[in-house]
Amino acid sequence: MREKAEVQSRASVGLGAASPLLRVEDLKLYFRTTQGVVQAVDTISFALERNQALAILGESGCGKTSLARAILRLLPRNVHTYSGRVELDGVDVMPWSEERFRREVRWTKISMVAQAAMNSLNPVLRVGDQIAEPLMIHQGMDKQNAWARAREAIQLVGVPPDFLNRYPFELSGGMRQRAVIAMALVTNPDLIILDEPTSALDVLTQANIMNVLKQIKKDLHKSYILITHDIATSSELADHVAIMYAGQIVEWGTAEQFYPNPLHPYSQKLMASVPRLREERALDFIPGRPPSLINPPKGCRFAERCPSRFSQCEQEPPMIEVQERRFVKCWLYR
Repeated sequence: MREKAEVQSRASVGLGAASPLLRVEDLKLYFRTTQGVVQAVDTISFALERNQALAILGESGCGKTSLARAILRLLPRNVHTYSGRVELDGVDVMPWSEERFRREVRWTKISMVAQAAMNSLNPVLRVGDQIAEPLMIHQGMDKQNAWARAREAIQLVGVPPDFLNRYPFELSGGMRQRAVIAMALVTNPDLIILDEPTSALDVLTQANIMNVLKQIKKDLHKSYILITHDIATSSELADHVAIMYAGQIVEWGTAEQFYPNPLHPYSQKLMASVPRLREERALDFIPGRPPSLINPPKGCRFAERCPSRFSQCEQEPPMIEVQERRFVKCWLYR
């Protein structure tokens, strides 16, 4: 157990810079349900540097959105366990009261672009009022100055300023997504969490949104956490990649390391399921289905679906550093 703890601790501190923007250590978020306790986020550790983009990939239901909500402390009422460390600029914000966290962190230093833009916008309020609202609530800005900042933010995402006077139903899906990104940008946070920012959009609009995000990252030096199951889209923005499976991170590496050569058997299956433009090959699939997070397996959580499983997989593997700043939670690399 001591050896395992040392490896996991090294993983959490060794991935980022000496003073990363965000450091998460042993973060847990469990939900209470009528059928039992769901271990949605189970002992996750990582670090994110400034002006870097982390792509978190995995199947639906693996805990990606729950991880984002745990970082931003957007918690439902049925929380069973919420523990660990979330350090922002070297300060652990977990002990902070809800009021202090709302005032000093949420939408001030960390903002979020939620999945399904139309659900994030109030249909009876003008777009400009909704973009300006975080400034008035979190920074105490008057309406006139908040609208001026909203005008700047919406131009950053490539939308004409006159769209501020429109209602959400008057905008296309791509324009609504850009408006939600402007809402996340308007308070000038250090970190933006993007939860499936291009879902339900056509391919051309997806490309345009990703180009906007890349330009913002370059010009404004923002850091991103990109949550997606779209591997092709993630490769456009990611500097680092984390693979989640059944509530845990099972692989971490830089984009240059991961995309050409995934290590974890689950990562390899994910990559093999993506069609290639210039390579003819049969697409692969992952057999079976993800384990229940109410009663997850005691050993490796991917073992039942893994083509490389062996006897040691009955024990939970540690996070193993296979090369500098590259980690994999698999006994094959022990």
